Amino acid sequence: MGNSSYSLSLNSLTHFWNRFAEGSTNRKIFGATLIIGFFTFSVKLASLLKELVVASVFGTNDALDAFLIAFLLPSFVGGIVAGALSAATVPTYIQVREKEGPVAAQKLISGIVALALGIMTLTIILLVVFGPQLLIFMGSGFDGEKLILAKKLLFVLLPMIFLNGLVTIYSAVLNAEERFALAACIPAVVPVVSAVMILTLAEEWGVYSLAFGFLAGFGLQLSLLAYCLKKRKIGLMPKWAGITQPVRQVIGQYMPLVASGFLMSSTVLVDQSMAAMLEAGSVATLGYSNKIPATLLGVGALALGTAILPFYSKMVANKDWKGIEHTLKTYRWKIIQVSVPLTLGFYFYSEPLVRALFERGAFTSADTILVGKVQAVYFLQVPFFLSATLITRLISSLRYNQLLMFGSMITLPLNIIMNYVLMQYYGLLGIAMSTVIAYAVSLVFLSVGLHRKLSRLRKD
Repeated sequence: MGNSSYSLSLNSLTHFWNRFAEGSTNRKIFGATLIIGFFTFSVKLASLLKELVVASVFGTNDALDAFLIAFLLPSFVGGIVAGALSAATVPTYIQVREKEGPVAAQKLISGIVALALGIMTLTIILLVVFGPQLLIFMGSGFDGEKLILAKKLLFVLLPMIFLNGLVTIYSAVLNAEERFALAACIPAVVPVVSAVMILTLAEEWGVYSLAFGFLAGFGLQLSLLAYCLKKRKIGLMPKWAGITQPVRQVIGQYMPLVASGFLMSSTVLVDQSMAAMLEAGSVATLGYSNKIPATLLGVGALALGTAILPFYSKMVANKDWKGIEHTLKTYRWKIIQVSVPLTLGFYFYSEPLVRALFERGAFTSADTILVGKVQAVYFLQVPFFLSATLITRLISSLRYNQLLMFGSMITLPLNIIMNYVLMQYYGLLGIAMSTVIAYAVSLVFLSVGLHRKLSRLRKD
């Protein structure tokens, strides 16, 4: 009887969800956002638990400082290379699939995978040659021993570019096929594997246990994604068939996205590098300060951005400008309603949150006070960042990525200047303030540019 009741309740819930998800486009987006948000939150929770392990084992010591600086290069460059390619591919993939069928779409994906492998191989070679010199600049406040450790960790982490690159592209294909849950839940294996390796190997391997944990986690994530795509009969083997019209379209959008991604992502690189100019432990302190805000943004922005991109792309392909405007207005208001109260709550309870999560082992009460203050400022970026995510996904769907590039050309210099000025007076707090200001300015610029673009499209 109990099993029958459970089965009936589950079937009723599934039926209700299917009916809900088959409604309007906005309902579909909302449903997809909830699914991705739930699994992304689970992944971020796993990441946060991993950070608790890191904080307990390493605190804010020099080894963690060296790891964070070394980790920045492959994660920064790899994220840009693969992220830009997946963002450029999804709108074209959906357009080809809708108008030419799955065979043509598969041909496009095979070509993009081949292109990605070539780009990532070149990227790794360039970092082998120039990475050590970049680390000298980024770790300008490091002593000799600390800098040597950072260089060794960089070479250990370089394969992450290849692994994470393919993970990003495979996930993008699953999302384009509207299989959001699969792509959203599989990343949990990375922090879980990392935490296990730290707990079991840190005493013997030190900070290298964290580096190899990331590599093992990404390897397992890639294998699971490949299995899911194979089950859906989507080919994974690279096959270069030349520069066809769809490939040319992807490449045309790729370069502005790379430039935009480089400039926007450079804010993290710049912030960490400038933090290295301050007292010892500042890089790790800044990293801890942005863990919880980044988790919050990761759940919200990733869920919304991933869910809305395929639907935006479909509406653009069908020239449904009224539907696009309605969706934009609806979700812009929802973001304000949700993010502003949430931001204020986290701002005023920042220090107790840090104390509850991090203060144990090598993480002291003095660390809690400083991290809590910097984190409170970082929380102020949330409404701006989420609103910008809504706009940037529409800009990518419109294949108007030049606007993103120009916006980033404004944001990066502004961030550097504001960092330099504000850190003279407020130290790490100044770096966090600069990030908030940069995102606010970027949102205004992109909003104005998008409004002008949509006005022109309505007239055509």
